[in-house]
Parts: sequence; structure tokens; C-alpha cells
Amino acid sequence: MKKRDWLIVFFPLVMTWSLDRISKQWAITISGIKSFGIFGFILHHNPGAMLGLFSDLPPLLRIVTLSTGGAFLVCIYALIQYILPIRSLSLRIGLSILLGGILGNVTDRIIWGHVVDFIVVGTVSMSSPAFNVADALQWVGYALIVYAILKEGDLLWPEHNSRKRHWVNPKFQLKYCFILMTVGLGIGLISMVFAYTYLRVTMIDLVGNNAFILDKFLIPFVYTFFVISIGFSAGLFTIGKIISHKIAGPIYAFELFLVESMAGKNRPFRLRKKDEFQHLEALALRIQTQLIEHGIVPPAQNAPIPTAEEAEAQGAMISQNIKISTT
Repeated sequence: MKKRDWLIVFFPLVMTWSLDRISKQWAITISGIKSFGIFGFILHHNPGAMLGLFSDLPPLLRIVTLSTGGAFLVCIYALIQYILPIRSLSLRIGLSILLGGILGNVTDRIIWGHVVDFIVVGTVSMSSPAFNVADALQWVGYALIVYAILKEGDLLWPEHNSRKRHWVNPKFQLKYCFILMTVGLGIGLISMVFAYTYLRVTMIDLVGNNAFILDKFLIPFVYTFFVISIGFSAGLFTIGKIISHKIAGPIYAFELFLVESMAGKNRPFRLRKKDEFQHLEALALRIQTQLIEHGIVPPAQNAPIPTAEEAEAQGAMISQNIKISTT
């Protein structure tokens, strides 16, 4: 992914959200029913999610839960974009359009406390539920995602992976993951105590110390916040597994390279593009050159041995990379 590719990926997200906001600003001025063939326009306030889901929840819990869920989806979106192993613009753009539509409805809940639906397809006797531009564009995002999975599924889940073990160094990786999870749970606990206290004090100030009303809103709030915190921590565990794999993998590969080189085997050392410690490739090449010159390792077939000047230049590059990485 180049910078231009990322612009192509993020532009549909902004456009989807913008088109939805513009259309809803017009929709709130609609009075009565406007018909144009099979399309009808009528203002409808949807207190829930798409097609009225979760509309039976208490208003305060519904708004807070669905809005927080939108923020959670932003984190999931960023994680998926980060871990995707291929360029796949159709899949990435589909995710952007889908998220843009979701954020459009989340914005409604934050501003108005409900979602503005105004599009109806059909006739007077038979019509679809009311929806909006965000809902319609979300289906475009779904279609692009399904298309990309069907077309590029083999690239997303290759049968033969050059590094099949995701737990290269389980002790280090699990420690790394649990540290991230602990931090996430700590942040979640602090946020829950603050939000719970703020909400409780506000409700007591508005309606008094009414145990029935407090329990009706606060208990579901705590349960929902707990589920979100667990989901957030699980996401951090996944991120920790991915990042630690990019750290432990190169170190394991370099250790294996050194062991086999000392045993007199000539083997190439290559890292994945997203691995950390890319400068180890240049260091491995320099070590291999020295071992070949001293006759410890036989030269590879059809592979020219670097000259002393080339080895010196590689050494300078290694030193520079080490300085950059430590800085």
C-alpha cells in the first residue's frame, strides 16, 4: 500500500459520510409524502439501528450503546486495514464505505438522539421499510467485501504460509499480549468508574435518589460497558499477537540463520515486508559473506560473492539502520 492507495481507500469513507449528512439535512425539511415513481420520501425518526433494531432499549442506554458501538467499529476497521496481507482495494474500499455508512447513522444519534430515515421503495400497498443513504451505501460496501473475498480468497488465506506458526516464541508473545490486555482492562475500568459516577450523580440531580430508575438505567449500562471492555481487550490481544509475531519472527529466523551458518550451511535470510528489524537482512548478508571468505560456508550456486567494497558499504548501511532504530 502506497500513500496514493491509502487516499483511494479513505476517500470513500469521507464521501459516504458526507453524502449521508447532506441528504439528511434535506430530509429533515420534508413535510408529508413526496413520490417519484417507485421511490417515496417521508421523514421518519428511527430510535434504533438499521431497520429499527434495538429500538426497544431505554433511550439513554440505546443512544450511549449504539454510539459507543460506532467508536468500537472504528477501532475494528483500523485493525482490519492494518492486518490485511494484500493490497485488495475492492475489499478495503468496501470496508470504508461500510464504516462511512455506520458513522453517518452514529452521527445522527449523537446529534439528534435518533436516526433520520426518509427513503421508501415500492407502492402504497407494498413498500420497503424506511431507510437512508447511509443504509443504502452500506449494502454497496457489503457487496464489494463479498466480491473481494470470492475473488481474492486464496490470497487472503493462502494454503502454504512461509511462516505457519503464529506463536513463534509463545512465552514472549503471550507476555506481550497479556500486558496489552491488562492495559486495556485498566483503561476500561477507569472509564467505567468515571462514566458510572458521572451518570449516577447526573441522574440523582435530575430525578432524585429513585432506586428503581437508577437500577433501570445504571445496571444495563454497567453490563454493556463490561461487554465493550472485554471486546476491546480481546482486540488488544489480537493486535499484540500480530505485532509480537512481527518481532519474534525475525529474531527466530535470524537465530536459525546463525545456527545453520555455523553448521556450514548456506541458506538465504529473508524477512516479510511488514516484519520489524529489516536491517537484519543486510547484517545476515555481511555475515554470510565473511563466512564464505573464510571457507566456513560454501558459496551458493550462481550467487556472486560481494566485494570488500560492497561488504563495507553494507556495513555502513547496517550501522545507519541500527542508529535509526535505536533513536
